[in-house]
Amino acid sequence: SGEAQSPRLFQFHEDGFLVLEQFFSAEECDSMRSQIQRIVAEMEVPPHCRTAFSTREEEQLQAQGSSDYFLTSGDKIRFFFEKGVLDEKGNFLIPKEKSVSKIGHALHAYDPVFKQITHSPKVQELGRKLGLERPVVVQSMYIFKSLLAVTPHQDATFLHTEPLGRILGFWIALEDATQENGCLWFIPGSHTNGITRRMVRAASGASTCVEFVGSEPAYDDKQFIPLPVRKGGLILIHGEVVHKSELNSSESSRHAFTFHVMEAKGTTWSKENWLQPTPELPFPSLYT
Repeated sequence: SGEAQSPRLFQFHEDGFLVLEQFFSAEECDSMRSQIQRIVAEMEVPPHCRTAFSTREEEQLQAQGSSDYFLTSGDKIRFFFEKGVLDEKGNFLIPKEKSVSKIGHALHAYDPVFKQITHSPKVQELGRKLGLERPVVVQSMYIFKSLLAVTPHQDATFLHTEPLGRILGFWIALEDATQENGCLWFIPGSHTNGITRRMVRAASGASTCVEFVGSEPAYDDKQFIPLPVRKGGLILIHGEVVHKSELNSSESSRHAFTFHVMEAKGTTWSKENWLQPTPELPFPSLYT
């Protein structure tokens, strides 16, 4: 239906983002939330969170454990915690479910509920409307959105392709996202100037697991517009559009499920990206 969809898609290409309200049903959102509760209930605290380090060497080992845990999370379901929620023995200082900041990065591959959502017929149909020929899913995350703000960034900084313009984020609000609880903000049209910063895997033996090349420009706060979205809404995010979220100043949480898709046709995934496909999990096709 070329004519019917073009105004919305034109808007996406103009702005670099598009809000599709009520894309998912309340039931679908609730099924994701209850599934994540189950996953958190069964969660084991990762070993690198448990070591009370005393020497510089042990501290380095812990940092290495933490970076390995992150770098090898592309084909697993792993837990990333808020700061200061665990004591040095790995015990929770606050309720378990409030301690996690995000879960990633392969929910779409290994969890039946998130797999079904990611590959749902309406997502596949949207991919076809967007003209994606060989879309593959590169990563997914469940985001709890605590208090913290997320600084302005472009997703292609972290998920780099040659050529650029082949990464697309799907951001699903599992609860109403408001200005008070930390909805996303965008600079319309900021997806057309390329990227100025890349996060790359550090050389082996370096003290950090990733490093940044280039720098993030100073963005003008006045250019950002807020994108509140109701539960079940989907925000499509161009890989190079500049976006951020402010801190959650409310009492309510702001859960979201997000996944990124790459148009694999004629595209090279950077070998320097932190996330790499593995023999166990090559990037799966969006279309099933």
